[in-house]
Amino acid sequence: MPPVELVLRSTRVVTPEGIRPATVTVAGGRITAVLPYGADVLPSGTGALPYGADAPRGPGPYASGAVVEDLGDDVLLPGLVDTHVHINDPGRAEWEGFATATRAAAAGGITTLVDMPLNSLPPTTTLEHLRIKQDAARGKAHVDLGFWGGALPGNLADLRPLHDAGVFGFKAFLSPSGVEEFPSLAPGDLEAAAARIAALDGLLIVHAEDPGHLARAPQPGGARYSGFLASRPRAAENDAIARLIAVARRLGTRVHVLHLSSSDALPVIAAAKADGVRITVETCPHFLTLTAEEVPDGATEFKCCPPIREAANQDALWAGLADGTVDCVVSDHSPCTTDLKVPDFGRAWGGISSLQLGLPAVWTEARRRGHTLHDLARWMSGGPAALAGLHHKGAIEAGRDADFAVLAPDETFTVDPAALHHRNPVTAYAGKTLHGVVRATWLRGRRVTGREPTGLLLERQRSA
Repeated sequence: MPPVELVLRSTRVVTPEGIRPATVTVAGGRITAVLPYGADVLPSGTGALPYGADAPRGPGPYASGAVVEDLGDDVLLPGLVDTHVHINDPGRAEWEGFATATRAAAAGGITTLVDMPLNSLPPTTTLEHLRIKQDAARGKAHVDLGFWGGALPGNLADLRPLHDAGVFGFKAFLSPSGVEEFPSLAPGDLEAAAARIAALDGLLIVHAEDPGHLARAPQPGGARYSGFLASRPRAAENDAIARLIAVARRLGTRVHVLHLSSSDALPVIAAAKADGVRITVETCPHFLTLTAEEVPDGATEFKCCPPIREAANQDALWAGLADGTVDCVVSDHSPCTTDLKVPDFGRAWGGISSLQLGLPAVWTEARRRGHTLHDLARWMSGGPAALAGLHHKGAIEAGRDADFAVLAPDETFTVDPAALHHRNPVTAYAGKTLHGVVRATWLRGRRVTGREPTGLLLERQRSA
């Protein structure tokens, strides 16, 4: 075992077994041990550097000895894993970009992102397009970064090459995506893609809204949020999810429901899980913390698809998260330039910018509802890591990557959009007071400073 390079101590370390005082040791970018708080882990004469000291750069053991940081009562969490992020680079990098997105992620305690295949140009739907995406990201990531592929009408032959190249799965839409270069799958296309992905033992992740329901609903327009909400009824989600479950049941495909908004679908999902259907589901911070009742007229920074729904729906989503029907919480960070957020819900771009704020936003509401930081780590780190098969991420235990977020959970701050690191200063959380200040983020045992990108480009881990 290489010599210890980093020692972190806290009276509150969030481990898979619970929250406890502990000492965490790191070598070679991995956690080597989680020990009692007062453990003596460094041999005499090691020349340990004190709290906050700058460590020498370069690989291997630090020349001056291990860096030792006593975090006091600040909480040591496993670095968050966000598997639903639209970075939009290349092609629409003015909307976001690899450097800005990953810097914002690190500032929010996130150490791993998996980028969605659309809103970039070209979309990640062929092997060539994946290589273009990877080339655009190389040398710019402040956190570790992986990629989803896309399933489109007519690209069945591209799925295996993408799978073999290490994408984490394939995203599909059952209704229009909002960008013409990423069309949705009709029922026959869905069946064909699901069968091909099942043969690969891959993962199909789905934006599940039924286009027929959307076409029959009142069309959105104007400044009133109620009009937009009526245009995306719960039935559109419910029926699309039921269709996806039927396909997964018949073909054995592993499927994942993206950004669940309608709590009406929870009983159907729970029943499918009980029947052995290979289905998981996520929801997002905005569905857990924002409500339709609070959206002001013209405030299109709150627009997303599916939509933010009523407070009673939110209560049911929290219940689904608590009982395990919902597996994880991820951002669906979908930014755009400020000019696209016109004060008309029919014309404005739909997407919530929240990458840096997901942890404090969810924690603020979770603590109010009696949940713990152990729950938070399961929902926002362990759950997404398991979804993507990132078995070396997602927990503070020996053998995992030394990815950490240091959180002051009782401190508050007021959200100033201009102070956020994502590219365009638009967020639905502007002016909100949130609990939970991220003090520091560590990636594979190195503190993320936002100055030097040290993130790796990740590929799906192959089965042994």
